[in-house]
Amino acid sequence: MRNFKIAAAALAAFIGFGGAAHAASCGNSAKGFDGFIKQFRAEAAAAGVGARGLSALDGVEYQPAIIKKDRAQSVFSMNFMDFQKRMVSAYRIKEGKAILERNAKMFDAIQKQYGVPGEVLIAFWAFETDFGKNMGDFETIPSLATLSWDCRRPEKFREQLIGALKLYENGDLELADMRGAWAGEIGHTQFLPKEYFETAIDFDGDGHRNLKKSIPDAMASGAALLVKHGWQANQPWMDEVIVPAELPWEQADIAVQLPRSQWVKWGVKGAHGKLKADKFPASLLLPMGKDGPAFLVYENFTSAYLKWNESLVYSTTAAYLASRISGAGPLDPGRGQVDPLSYEQISELQKILVSKGYDVGEVDGKLGRATREAVKQEQIKMGWPADSYPTVQFLQKLGG
Repeated sequence: MRNFKIAAAALAAFIGFGGAAHAASCGNSAKGFDGFIKQFRAEAAAAGVGARGLSALDGVEYQPAIIKKDRAQSVFSMNFMDFQKRMVSAYRIKEGKAILERNAKMFDAIQKQYGVPGEVLIAFWAFETDFGKNMGDFETIPSLATLSWDCRRPEKFREQLIGALKLYENGDLELADMRGAWAGEIGHTQFLPKEYFETAIDFDGDGHRNLKKSIPDAMASGAALLVKHGWQANQPWMDEVIVPAELPWEQADIAVQLPRSQWVKWGVKGAHGKLKADKFPASLLLPMGKDGPAFLVYENFTSAYLKWNESLVYSTTAAYLASRISGAGPLDPGRGQVDPLSYEQISELQKILVSKGYDVGEVDGKLGRATREAVKQEQIKMGWPADSYPTVQFLQKLGG
């Protein structure tokens, strides 16, 4: 499901743990894995996992196939236009509307309790598992144990593994049901185990929080998680807009909120109806720069959506699908042809930006917030329209 931030300090607890003071803290092969599992049992027990939960680690084996998945190029490196063509199909829009209509009573009850519209939840459901058709068949415990031992991101997976053990300990899921995506996500909306344990809801009232077998539990839990991330009831998340040829482009940034009246004053118009010229705070999002599609996004997007998944292309596309299910018209591609960078070119750009002193995080071929901010600063220095979106021409200008 979503990307997640976990304090790296958790990793330190495993270095020199207990009687294995000289054991390695991580490894990139099966060597040392059994010793790690022994260490982890003690850590999980200290975190409150009992005998039933700890038994899920019995016989767990290192999974090389999971490491291959982790190293694979991410689909989130695709540009927005290509990603939305892949993810926002006519079938998903039609099926999403039909699901909303068939389950109106359930979604109305969820919205009444949590303030999250059904179309928002249905869009996530479509993206995560294609309405439950593809929930994944990787064993959750071995997958998370392997990723917890691996040296690339162990700190991000170890408390997820503890969360998975607690789910089993708690009786929410049996081991046979603990199967899902390769990175440990479970159920219709692909909850990570820690979020599952802390946030999931028993909405159907059967005494269990089963996000694999209960659609009411899965949808209500998705709503509860969005509220935890900051979702505000009865507030919008996105409006598609048309932007003029000239604009203070440096203001087009999800970190910049201005009243809708200011955007209207600068010539921004609604793509599917008149845009309100009020004081409601909004950010202008240009996922492919000034010549591509454009959206006004609100707090529900900049907080809840981007905490569900930090990938800007994922969150933008999920929010767009929700708007289509709710009745918005087809996407306006923008004013002109956009020349996007490939995965390799984005990686090259990130290396150049790092050499110039920018902190772009991991060189991963994705246009995340830090990379876009660095691009914006370079565009300002060049005197170019600072729309935060790098094109091939921009890369060439930097010497790429």
